[in-house]
Amino acid sequence: MRAREEILRRVRAASPFQSGEGDEGASVPRAYRRRAVMPRGDVIALFGERAAGRRAAVRHVAADELALAMAAMLWARDAKRVAVPAGLPRGWFAGLDGVRRLRDDPPLDHATLAETDGVVTGCALAIAETGTLVLDGGRAQGRRALTLIPRHHLCVVHADQIVHTVPEAVRRLDPYRPLNWISGPPSGGTLEILVVED
Repeated sequence: MRAREEILRRVRAASPFQSGEGDEGASVPRAYRRRAVMPRGDVIALFGERAAGRRAAVRHVAADELALAMAAMLWARDAKRVAVPAGLPRGWFAGLDGVRRLRDDPPLDHATLAETDGVVTGCALAIAETGTLVLDGGRAQGRRALTLIPRHHLCVVHADQIVHTVPEAVRRLDPYRPLNWISGPPSGGTLEILVVED
């Protein structure tokens, strides 16, 4: 078993009791790790707070405001060329003028990515507890290089993609996919998040 699979297996199997080191069969209660179920609205708000605490700009919008909010954020950065993964919904760019979208299909070379004004992606899920985005290379997410090279990343997160805790996230993720965990902007870069509340 690979180390990654073993770590994910252990996280999934974690329980509120853990054997004491050197005391076979002895259990130490870990009740302090149990969390009450948090209302959905509070989970979404917590994600916004934690992501902002990690220097990400977070904006909450209704589904019908997404295209306008995205356009405003890109225009505010004077973006002229942005990289986008295959499968990004066309509706996200409805009415967006003056910004050229460079589709990463076939893959753009690193020099081209470095010269873009940013990248726009979706995500697999987001974690409220840590303010973390997780991308797995699925629809509207693209490959890792797409989010690692450009200096600006605009990520769309739908409210139903936000989970409360890391163990919840691990249970929902496929360990065989290329997982990219993002907790804040890259050094010298920027991260903007649009949380879409349907």
